[in-house]
Amino acid sequence: MKTPVLAPSLLSADFSSLERAIKQIEDNNGSVVHIDVMDGDFVPEITYGQPVVRSIRKLTKLPFDVHLMTWHPEKQVKTFAEAGADWITFHLEACVHAHRIIQQIHELGKKAGVSIVPSTPISSIKEILECADIILVMTVNPGYGGQKLIPSCLKKVSELKKLREENNYNYLISVDGGVNNDTLQSVIDAGADVIVSGSSFFNGSLNWKA
Repeated sequence: MKTPVLAPSLLSADFSSLERAIKQIEDNNGSVVHIDVMDGDFVPEITYGQPVVRSIRKLTKLPFDVHLMTWHPEKQVKTFAEAGADWITFHLEACVHAHRIIQQIHELGKKAGVSIVPSTPISSIKEILECADIILVMTVNPGYGGQKLIPSCLKKVSELKKLREENNYNYLISVDGGVNNDTLQSVIDAGADVIVSGSSFFNGSLNWKA
């Protein structure tokens, strides 16, 4: 996959017209559909579940990155894989056995992502960098769209890039939160491979050049 790539987040789309939102992604150089699954517990709000993912799967051939903002993600992996997820990203903070969940995702033939919130350091995930396919750095506190990017989080992106080069790892670095025209270049410069954008993408203000 050519990088960096754009992964618009359906969290900021009009939920009453997800088909139109997916067409907007396809027509505006989106390479991945980012799907935030919220349980109302790990994060405050509730979004959508497996039936919605299953229903929109037929609308596009773009890969689905299902971002599980849920406690006990291991309980959700199989059913989201069956619903049409291509990448399944879970939060390090939401589980105990992260390595086991990565194995579970790989056994289902999917790419495994691990996400960390702004307060979680890179040192917490060093033991699983070798086996993860995606590391998702949250640059806002998860749960709501439209927040401002926390600049210090970009240091983690640069650190991940350095660790990948030093150890010959293969993971993609994804950034999610507050990406707009003012912050986009700094996110790319830090080393992001996958750019998740919600509000700015769907309101048409993100100046993305493929």
